[in-house]
Amino acid sequence: MIKTLGIVSLSSGIIGEDFVKHEVDLGLQRLRDLGLKVKFLPHAQKGLDFIKEHPQARAQDLIDAFADDSIDMILCAIGGDDTYRLLPYLFENNQLKQVINQKVFLGFSDTTMNHLMLHKLGIKTFYGQSFLADICELDNDMLPYSLHYFKELIVNGKISEIRPSDIWYEERTDFSENALGTARISHPNSGFELLQGPSQFEGEILGGCLESLYDIFDNSRYQDSKELCEKYQLFPALSDWEGKILLLETSEEKPAPALFRKMLQTLKETGIFEVLNGILVGKPMDETYADDYKKELLNIVGGDLPVLFNLNIGHATPRAIVPFGVHAHVDADKEIITFENE
Repeated sequence: MIKTLGIVSLSSGIIGEDFVKHEVDLGLQRLRDLGLKVKFLPHAQKGLDFIKEHPQARAQDLIDAFADDSIDMILCAIGGDDTYRLLPYLFENNQLKQVINQKVFLGFSDTTMNHLMLHKLGIKTFYGQSFLADICELDNDMLPYSLHYFKELIVNGKISEIRPSDIWYEERTDFSENALGTARISHPNSGFELLQGPSQFEGEILGGCLESLYDIFDNSRYQDSKELCEKYQLFPALSDWEGKILLLETSEEKPAPALFRKMLQTLKETGIFEVLNGILVGKPMDETYADDYKKELLNIVGGDLPVLFNLNIGHATPRAIVPFGVHAHVDADKEIITFENE
């Protein structure tokens, strides 16, 4: 049972800004109503500019969160786009390794980089939700499907299985105080969709946001992301990917099909598609380019590697929570992913 939760801002410092105070207050109350104590790590609420300019402070918050024995779970405030800059402050002198211990870590989007950092140190993490994006949902309650998985995680410290949501929601355009108490527009959800390969496969899951993974190999967003990620060997070795299931999902930037193809091709060139046991792909936000993405996946992945599409994982709402580092059994026919928890 999770009792104390530590909130960190590892990418964006938005939760320190006045214009989201109504969301933060709402989320805090929800966490307290769930019986949780909440600690904001010292720099988490310093705002956008401070967080952008001080990667060392962000890194220190992560170190402190692991070092603090009273914190049972580390929750990322939100994603962002430059958490790769924490690498030197976590790994140059084994700073993070000295305090690392197994505790629940939850985040998604650019937090993909942090998941890979923790994977390097043998930590099992959870992908799929964040404080601002999920706990601070502006409706009268958290989205029921998202809440189901969050409650399971804080009560049991694990996720037992994932099934599709019956509905999906359009992304909000208004996050102001005027939107408090307003419902999202919803649509029926079609469930898991097997694009190719056997309907059953298994392995440990690892991966995350496709754009963040692409930043490991490409400097078009940041001029030094490729060099830093190479220096600290952020992308796991091919031997580490052997037998794993790759999780991929796209961000709110809704990459055009040509960019989606380019990013997939870059991953293919690492050789991982030759050693994986399968690929899971999250529903694109607002289902934008869904059919195009399916075509690109089939064209680029090739072979008979199982590709399961339209999971409620990543940037589209509602969101499940995916355990990394736990053996998973995928059954596309029964539309269920089960996890072998100890």
